Amino acid sequence: MRPAPDQAFPNPQIHSVCFIKNVVKNPRISIGDYTYYEDPDGADQFEKHVTHFYDFIGDRLVIGKFCAIAKGVEFVMNGANHRMDCVTTYPFYIFGGDWTHAGMPTRNELPLKGDTVVGNDVWIGQDVTLLPGVHIGDGAIIGANSVVASDIPPYTVAAGNPCRVVKNRFDEDLTALLLRLRWWDWPIEKIERNWAALTSPDLSLIRALAPENQG
Repeated sequence: MRPAPDQAFPNPQIHSVCFIKNVVKNPRISIGDYTYYEDPDGADQFEKHVTHFYDFIGDRLVIGKFCAIAKGVEFVMNGANHRMDCVTTYPFYIFGGDWTHAGMPTRNELPLKGDTVVGNDVWIGQDVTLLPGVHIGDGAIIGANSVVASDIPPYTVAAGNPCRVVKNRFDEDLTALLLRLRWWDWPIEKIERNWAALTSPDLSLIRALAPENQG
């Protein structure tokens, strides 16, 4: 019996791993099937790791399917940004009272960077921080303790502060093939039939699934 994508804890014996699509309540957070957060201190508390998420800004966090997200990840959204084009970055206006209108910016004056988007089949290591508006491509790997401040291409390994690409996972032809195959969108039955190709270091198996090699 396969794990059910609509259950928070697909393995009832392991509550440190949660399919987070089923526990997140904020409508501006979108998470694909089978994406999990691993945290023995509260895997179902993923939403607490998405900070500075304010309704008036309207940004979204979009995470694809089959992602593996380790303990301690932090998604910092656009509400954390301060204006940097003034003498001070201090947001007097947020404290209300006599300060309510002290330099209160309009939405257009805020340094907004858009939605934060994580592709499919992305592995994010422990204690990674993702800053507002970054896009992480399908199949990327983000090393532990990294701070992601800019976009990360598909099928690369990236690490550091600031996070930078360390290497490509595969050659250009295989990367292009994987982006065409989009295995994460296959019916689960097809994924199960092709486990040998998806989980083997013998990359000739996945290359054989290219449409031009089918016959």
